[in-house]
Amino acid sequence: MSKVAFLGAGRMASAIIGGLIGNQLFKPEALVCTSAADGTGEATAQKFGIQYQPDLSLLLREADPIVLAFKPQQLNDIPEELASLTRGRLIISILAGTTIARLQEKFPQARNIVRSMPNTPGQIGSGITAFASAQPLDVNDTEMVFGILGALGEVLTVQECELDAVTGLSGSGPAYVFEFVAALRDGGIQAGLTPETAYKLAVQTVIGAGQLLKAIPESPEQHRDWVSSPGGTTLAGLAVMKERQFRTLIGDTVLAAKNRSIELAKG
Repeated sequence: MSKVAFLGAGRMASAIIGGLIGNQLFKPEALVCTSAADGTGEATAQKFGIQYQPDLSLLLREADPIVLAFKPQQLNDIPEELASLTRGRLIISILAGTTIARLQEKFPQARNIVRSMPNTPGQIGSGITAFASAQPLDVNDTEMVFGILGALGEVLTVQECELDAVTGLSGSGPAYVFEFVAALRDGGIQAGLTPETAYKLAVQTVIGAGQLLKAIPESPEQHRDWVSSPGGTTLAGLAVMKERQFRTLIGDTVLAAKNRSIELAKG
């Protein structure tokens, strides 16, 4: 039986492994990992009861697909033997800013290559991952890709040319939300709340608003208008956001991250 091999065993690899086992898509014995000599591979293997195998030839002997989950800058240092060891295998990459063309240089004999962009909420199964493939995926590989990436949360397909924008929006987006929560907290403190109360209110407000958007699939503008009463408190706050060009600021933020992703892809 083929195994799923993870080259890299950090947080996102650990999240995928945990999701695959937790969702009963794979048994621990069907998963194997390796890592740099930093102890992460051994720790991940021990945590989930999977195999740790530092020998690449043994790691990949029965592996298909192979998940690339190391740091993007480490791609330059992978052994040349991986080109032959990955012959005919499906490669799934979660390496930020790493194009399919670049991956094809390193894995020229792979059956197919998938480039994906997950985000950090995937660590608790609440992420969203977009992916593109070098060639159209057959039925079996499609099921495999959605199963593996689905361990992190929702999955959608895009064109590769869209993945830099995906990086700027959902890949980097959690950090923008965290910054927004921090700003709400600080605003609450300025308004007279204790830090603990302000933080709790800010966190649950963002969580609840997100859940409401999913539960009632209307536009965010519609939800905004439902909260806003003429001459009320919400409109007073929204007026400040409009005056300070909040949407322009966020748009520029996403574009800056997108452009940086393009720069990184160029090396």
